Amino acid sequence: MRILVTGGAGFIGSNFVHLLRRERPDWAITVLDKLTYAGNPGNLESIKDDITFIKGDVAEVDDVRKAMEGCDTVINFAAETHVDRSIVDADAFIRTDVYGAYMLLEAAKALRVERFVQVSTDEVYGEVPEGFSAETDPLMPRNPYAASKAGADRLAYSYWATHGVPVIISRASNNYGPRQYPEKLLPLFVTNAIDGLECPIYGEGKAVRDWIHVDDHCRGLLTMIERGVPGEVYNCGGGNLKDTNEMGSAILEAAGKPAELLKHVPDRPGHDMRYALDSTKLKGLGWKPRADFSEGLKATVDWYRDNEDWWRPIKSGEFKDWWKKYYLDEGRA
Repeated sequence: MRILVTGGAGFIGSNFVHLLRRERPDWAITVLDKLTYAGNPGNLESIKDDITFIKGDVAEVDDVRKAMEGCDTVINFAAETHVDRSIVDADAFIRTDVYGAYMLLEAAKALRVERFVQVSTDEVYGEVPEGFSAETDPLMPRNPYAASKAGADRLAYSYWATHGVPVIISRASNNYGPRQYPEKLLPLFVTNAIDGLECPIYGEGKAVRDWIHVDDHCRGLLTMIERGVPGEVYNCGGGNLKDTNEMGSAILEAAGKPAELLKHVPDRPGHDMRYALDSTKLKGLGWKPRADFSEGLKATVDWYRDNEDWWRPIKSGEFKDWWKKYYLDEGRA
């Protein structure tokens, strides 16, 4: 197998590459990553000699063709992912998430790849007040990030329906685990708590998310590559429904920090109050989540505690400017 992993220096992408090196050591891996603020070459440092790394942009045709040439499988993690940033400036989300997917699909069509996995998200379903989203449910994204992912999701499907590109689409719930950029809830709360800083909770803290360990998600994606059916969508959820208050308390407890660090701040616009996935279809392929939530959460918190040399440079760089502009100057924290 020769596989192209786009966005492979980011959080989920790098964890997927590490999983492949452990569990599919005979696969040849090419990583294409633009190395934006959330792409970190250090995420691949320990395996850099075992992969081919290409710095490039999925929205640039020459970069895409160079990386995809000779690959039989493509998995697309490349995306702008932070909802808060999409609310402020959606431009990068449209370029990378939608146009980038288009560039990849065009190349996959021309090069006749054997499998193309588009990594989508549960947010494309929009708010789910009760019950669980099935793959056949309508897509009702309510923020620019979710809309950009829904656009790429359906564009990928159209390339299967129209051109026969062997596309499979994954929609996963909230991932947690090591090497996640600290703008996201769990690493933000852990790293803030280590420094005795407040942890901002939007509104009343009642927004519910389904949490899945990143390794379980990556195993789900590997299952789709090896057993999935082209043209199909597969939900990949962890089955751990927690509202923000519960999640914040669990993080601080695992970190041994006081609950008083949690601080309620004004809610963000268009905040979806609940996501939940029905993963029965993927389980039918033999996948199931392995991680115990409490153990996985504790191991993740411990990773951030033990790897300050990974996140401190991040929080003193671009992140610091973003935090000041979006949270402090706008009164969100």
